[in-house]
Amino acid sequence: MAQQKFCRECSQRHKCRDVYRQLGKAEGPSVVFKVLAAFLLPILIFIASLATFERILTRTTDIKELQILLGFLLTSSVTFAGVLIIKAINKKLSKNK
Repeated sequence: MAQQKFCRECSQRHKCRDVYRQLGKAEGPSVVFKVLAAFLLPILIFIASLATFERILTRTTDIKELQILLGFLLTSSVTFAGVLIIKAINKKLSKNK
């Protein structure tokens, strides 16, 4: 309600409407896959590699602190490598279009 009252009193309200109307009609390529690749995929890589390394390190060592440290370092490096691969693939796909 406060937003509507603010807009009614604004001297620029007609320009705002035009801008939002133009933005609503804007057309362009879908960014869904890029968003998934940029945000969701690294999180999934991190979770999957963390679970994998936890299983491996549990069998390897009994020292809990070492398991946590090695798990985090290994998972971070795998996630970083995954992000680099995703960026390279996105760059290659962008050039092909």
